[in-house]
Amino acid sequence: MGTILKEGKWVPHQPNERQMENQKSSVKWCFNVTKKSFLHQIVTGDEKWIYFENPKCTKSWVDPGRPSTSTARPNRFGKKTMLCVWWDQEDVVYYELLKPGETMNTDRYRQQIISLNHIVIVKRPEWARKHSKIILLHDNTPSHTSKPVKDTLKDLAWEV
Repeated sequence: MGTILKEGKWVPHQPNERQMENQKSSVKWCFNVTKKSFLHQIVTGDEKWIYFENPKCTKSWVDPGRPSTSTARPNRFGKKTMLCVWWDQEDVVYYELLKPGETMNTDRYRQQIISLNHIVIVKRPEWARKHSKIILLHDNTPSHTSKPVKDTLKDLAWEV
């Protein structure tokens, strides 16, 4: 008959009424705040550890019964640096490589937000011209949700 059997996906739990109302109000807000698309206002960012040595696992054609070439696994305790990158719907807006061994903290993150604001004004002058509000999408790590960072975002009039 042209149909196939598919199993449904497991979900963590059934949402309650309050959670469904919150989802509905969020969707309504997204469509009612601006009559046009708001996606151009969203800026998001994240951090990633990058290793200095990234060996590639090689593929090889071998005869049956012969071993393939082997590659040593990278040292997970080797030298690494943190890459902090920020992007919008067009492309990467700003990135910063921290010094080897340096990690993200509240002061560093706050300074990156200020630098990002300056870069956005230069790279996206239409935001300043239209007085568009930047919507910041970031995770809830302690350095991102600290009071100094929240105060900076409030001063910049960014929405989280």
